[in-house]
Amino acid sequence: MKEKDFLAAYEAYSEALFRHCYFRIYDREKAKDMVQETFIRTWEYILKGEKVENIRAFFYRVLNNLVVDEIRRKKSLSLEEITEGGFQASDNKVGKLQVELGAEAVNLMRSMEKMEEEKKQLLIMRFIDGLGPKEIASVVGESENVISVRLSRALKELREIFNNG
Repeated sequence: MKEKDFLAAYEAYSEALFRHCYFRIYDREKAKDMVQETFIRTWEYILKGEKVENIRAFFYRVLNNLVVDEIRRKKSLSLEEITEGGFQASDNKVGKLQVELGAEAVNLMRSMEKMEEEKKQLLIMRFIDGLGPKEIASVVGESENVISVRLSRALKELREIFNNG
């Protein structure tokens, strides 16, 4: 991949990657940093002479790995804070979004917060990022059929949570 192709990919996917990251960690600055790190790591990988078949899926895979690392780090920090007696209530993640989104969207986000991380991630990739089941399968390393079934189940669960709660 040439530099100009990579820059074109940056222009094409940076906003979608930011949205994906933001809707998983709810921290605008951290999301920007993680997207930047995604492009840096991808470019370094390409400079090593490695081939990337689907650049969009590769970006999402790198970003998802960074998000998982961040979530693990936050959980670790939270546990340390509690054990050291320095417990502090976390920010209301959904509250930050309320300014930007309508009430129904906020209720939908609250419903998603009650779901397992894996299911939430699939829904974000499908409906916020606009990835198809085939691309999601490439990102998470599963078959397209498995992703379609998981998406269907996640949607059903989200509907139940949204309607009942």
